[in-house]
Amino acid sequence: MNRRLKILAIVVGVLIVILIAVPFLVDANAFRPKLESDLGAALGRTVKVGNLSFSLLSGSVSADDISIADDSAFSKTPFVQAKSLKVGVELIPLIFSKSLNVTELTLKEPEISLVRSQDGARWNFSSLGTTGLGSTGPGKTENKESAEPAKTTAPSTGSASSNPSLSVAKLNVSDGRLTVSRAGSSEKPRVYDKVDIEVTNFSFTNPFPFKMSASLPAGGSLKLDGTAGPINAGNAELTPLQAKVTVKQMNLAASGFIDPASGIAGVADFDGTVTSDGHEAKTAGTLKVDKLQVVQKGSPAGKTVDVQYSVTHNLAAQTGALTQGEVAMGKAVAHLSGTYDAHATTTSINMKLNSQGMPVDDLEAMLPAVGVTLPPGSQLKGGTLALDFSITGPVDKLVTTGTIRLQNSALAGFSLGSKLSSITALAGKGGGGKDTTIQNFSADVHVDPSGTRADNIDLVVPSLATVTGAGTVSASNALDFKMKGDGIPFAIQGTTADPKFIPDVKGMAAGLVKGALGDKSGKNPLSGASGLFKKKPN
Repeated sequence: MNRRLKILAIVVGVLIVILIAVPFLVDANAFRPKLESDLGAALGRTVKVGNLSFSLLSGSVSADDISIADDSAFSKTPFVQAKSLKVGVELIPLIFSKSLNVTELTLKEPEISLVRSQDGARWNFSSLGTTGLGSTGPGKTENKESAEPAKTTAPSTGSASSNPSLSVAKLNVSDGRLTVSRAGSSEKPRVYDKVDIEVTNFSFTNPFPFKMSASLPAGGSLKLDGTAGPINAGNAELTPLQAKVTVKQMNLAASGFIDPASGIAGVADFDGTVTSDGHEAKTAGTLKVDKLQVVQKGSPAGKTVDVQYSVTHNLAAQTGALTQGEVAMGKAVAHLSGTYDAHATTTSINMKLNSQGMPVDDLEAMLPAVGVTLPPGSQLKGGTLALDFSITGPVDKLVTTGTIRLQNSALAGFSLGSKLSSITALAGKGGGGKDTTIQNFSADVHVDPSGTRADNIDLVVPSLATVTGAGTVSASNALDFKMKGDGIPFAIQGTTADPKFIPDVKGMAAGLVKGALGDKSGKNPLSGASGLFKKKPN
């Protein structure tokens, strides 16, 4: 028994000596040129690796730092810079034949810079694996059973349009930071923190599964789970992709998924999918938005807005079509469809928005989001709203034209009768109650950055007047309308929050004189206007 213990002790002692001695026998830095060369050839970029150290227990080689050069057309600063690189290796070939067979790559705390060209045609990652060192082409790939780790092999001379032969069993990014910007833009870059990426069986020439998670700008989180590849040899941006996307608490204005020039803001959750064949990408899903704001000068909506959508996007042209867009707030549903062009600095759209019979009670909370300001203390209640709009132009200078119709509603807390008392008195009608009942309101509307113009206004308020006319609302909400109530002219001035109804005395006088000239009854032509000029009782 003692003899067996002695033998075991000797074996353990030998193993300990080996564990201690091997790191001194293997000079990890001797593999640095090959590692830099292989990675550089595969990526088509200059790769610099810092001091290497070997760990027998983990079967890995670690580098103090690593940098991957950017596409020279974009920047001279690194595309990727990481504090450390961990390279998993096969131990036996490394120890006995000093052959570097890579099984795993892990980038720790990398800084990754994604830059889109000024014309929107390309990204700085588009040329990965296609230029520079990468143009040497693929080499011979060693075929292994799927259970065995993949290896790197040195690329050999070949076609510049072919994919390199780099394959790795595991490729990870840990706690990275992703910065997204556009060349020549004054817009602040978007920063995504805590970026983790896990790729298994990575290869340039075959599809590979991946998972990605990140913290979004201004809060929220993003998760993708799917497959990608093979890497497009001419443009990495056109690589096929299929993934499930989950987004929580995304700040729409800061996320980068919506052009900030549009003025759209809010906090959203999203569940959907994205698929791409390398030429056309499709995304579809459900978006739930709280505190939605649609225009620059709007304010957050008071209820959650649900959006069911489907988009088809041409990757090369950076254009696309919204094939399904159902925007719902409660039972109020509007339909949005059309096309967009995102290749320029500012996205341009050509959309149609229409709906029929939307319940006003569900829509009322949406009015602030589209920049509609009601008089203080007032609220729209009951009835239905129908609209049919065309929305065109760059998103920071949109032009909206169309028609709107409100039926059987009421503006509670606002008495149009009291505002029009002088005018309704001329028509021989009462002033109405504290609320304004709206039997019908319709208008042709034109909205652009300078403000809103409404033509062919037709407002029917029972017991008060039928009001017609046209006018404008400036970008600062100043009113300038020329109207007629039962044929009596008046103006609306002030602001949307505090409208002023002013009788058009000159217009009334002209109308009365004209009427008198045609009246053969002999009545006093000014008798109908006497109420306007009577002294108020003390």
